[in-house]
Amino acid sequence: MSVVYERLGELLTIALMAAALGMDAFSLGIGIGMRGVRSMEIFRISLLVALFHFVMPLLGIVAGQYAGELLGGLSKYVSGSLLVLLGGHMIWNSFVGGNERIVNYRSFFGVLLFSLSVSVDSFSVGVSLGMFHSDLLLTVIAFAVFGGIMSILGLLLGRGVGSRLGEYGEAAGGAILLAFGLIFIF
Repeated sequence: MSVVYERLGELLTIALMAAALGMDAFSLGIGIGMRGVRSMEIFRISLLVALFHFVMPLLGIVAGQYAGELLGGLSKYVSGSLLVLLGGHMIWNSFVGGNERIVNYRSFFGVLLFSLSVSVDSFSVGVSLGMFHSDLLLTVIAFAVFGGIMSILGLLLGRGVGSRLGEYGEAAGGAILLAFGLIFIF
């Protein structure tokens, strides 16, 4: 029975982290959506975000597994510290960053740059998760699904509503990552 609870806890952790990482795509998607976006552009942007949310944590997990072997017992503290720093950075950017990160989403290069920028955090979290035993395939699929869905929701919300909700979405995602980092350390 404890194995079931342990597995359920791991699944919940992966889902919460995937949602937290998707908040960046959600918040920036709101900003792009407020500038006006067509349905086909929403599909194209969200598909690339999902692809990058799959590839980046996959690369991070592989790097994290290697780092975990090198660091041994210290990997718990290093990975937790990475999550704390990443979460703090997301919170800081949500209040200080502003709108300068919004790119021309109509060009392929702009969509590529946007997708990469909201997925870089996934690499860092992948490094942290790679230092622990986690289900590799489930993790990267969850990150991709949540990243794609959160970008669709952000783009649609931004298209329909002209408010400043995006800043707070990134802050909430950062707070979740920061909390998981502290849990890993302590």
